[in-house]
Amino acid sequence: MITAVETQERMNADPRWWKVALMDFVDDFRFHKDPAAIEQAFEPSDDKRDAAFSAVIETLCDELRLSIPSWLQQVPNCHEPFFVAGLENLKATALVESPIRFRARNVFVLANFLTRV
Repeated sequence: MITAVETQERMNADPRWWKVALMDFVDDFRFHKDPAAIEQAFEPSDDKRDAAFSAVIETLCDELRLSIPSWLQQVPNCHEPFFVAGLENLKATALVESPIRFRARNVFVLANFLTRV
């Protein structure tokens, strides 16, 4: 089981490939469905990645009908809008399609962001 703390450490260790660590967490959390993976708070270090990761955890908790850990309330939202795709021509689509947990944190993704094969 991959924990939120381990995921954050991986994202910080290799910021260029942070989404790989994030999606590994998504796959693992959906497989194990174990709230123990998110019991311990990660140490915030980058407002964009922290907000995106928090939105992912909240969205997965909603999807799996798990309680959202209270420590996530302490993770700050992005100060500036963060478009995860990083492509100018996808910004309008991301504004429309972003799930509520992402929008609330000023993070914008396409509707299929958490879709895995």
